[in-house]
Amino acid sequence: MPEFAVQTSRLQQWVRQQGEGTPVLFIHGNASDSVYWEEVMAALPAGFRAIAPDLRGYGQTEDLLIDATRGVMDWVDDLLALLEALNIDRYHVVGHSLGGAVIWGLLAQDAPRILSVTLAAPGSPFGFGGTRDAEGNPTTPDFAGSGGGTVNPDFPARIARHDTSGEAGSPRDIINRFYWHPPFRSDREEALLEGLLREKTGPERYPGDFTASEHWPGMAPGVHGPINALSPKYVGNTVERLLAQTHKPPVLWVRGDSDQIVSDQSLFELGMLGLLGAVPGYPGQDAYPPQPMVSQTRHVLEKYGPYREVVFEGVGHTPYIEKPEAFMQEFTAHLERATQEVSL
Repeated sequence: MPEFAVQTSRLQQWVRQQGEGTPVLFIHGNASDSVYWEEVMAALPAGFRAIAPDLRGYGQTEDLLIDATRGVMDWVDDLLALLEALNIDRYHVVGHSLGGAVIWGLLAQDAPRILSVTLAAPGSPFGFGGTRDAEGNPTTPDFAGSGGGTVNPDFPARIARHDTSGEAGSPRDIINRFYWHPPFRSDREEALLEGLLREKTGPERYPGDFTASEHWPGMAPGVHGPINALSPKYVGNTVERLLAQTHKPPVLWVRGDSDQIVSDQSLFELGMLGLLGAVPGYPGQDAYPPQPMVSQTRHVLEKYGPYREVVFEGVGHTPYIEKPEAFMQEFTAHLERATQEVSL
């Protein structure tokens, strides 16, 4: 698959591309890069041009810092600059996990040019961690329990030293326990592992910095890196802006029923971990309930309008890799339907 660097007005982005025709922009998740989309890109029918960049902080894109206080908007602005450099006007967009969270910001900023949206196990429109209900209300005033301090420091340390072992807690182990639902294993495990290991790490990169908090679990968001950018502290008025759009491209939301990363009982969210006894000092479910991520997405999409939710049984956090044929059937039908509606 062709890969190349594109110099934009903001940074140099590494891009994978496949096919010709109506553009489809692919946005990868955290602890991964554009290599995760290669199979989907290769399976697109004729008439579509797949474009998958490595986001800032990931892959082979120029290593510039993420200003987390802007939420997902550094990534949104980078993508808009890439589309401008490639002379792309109208486009479809698909995002996985963090990439889905970026799409909420992209919809708020650029909805009139978007033909359709596909969300694969997307992050909540209200951010990751620190909210208590479907409406996204904060659990504490300083959004404690979200941001860079919530990441187990062993994981970015293993990325930094390029750990390819299979021992407990290694990137390979995390992929096979949480990216998909065991016993699934990808035939492309080595390439996907390498994509994960290309993430940029450090206090100003992944996972980012944090500040002390008087509220449980004792840390609040910092100002650098991708996990702080996903904090609800920095979501701002994104949800209000996307709901206020007059043009609302149709949304396909695909998720697995066994997702342990983005769910209403996420094993990566402090409220759920506290409830399970994995984090000391948990103040109780009334004070700090688990974040209902799936319910939050459904709440926003029901207000948004044109969307369809598809749930795959026995599937984890990466439905397009775990069930590629079923995903492609839903995805290509969604693309073709939206393309035809625009051309009428």
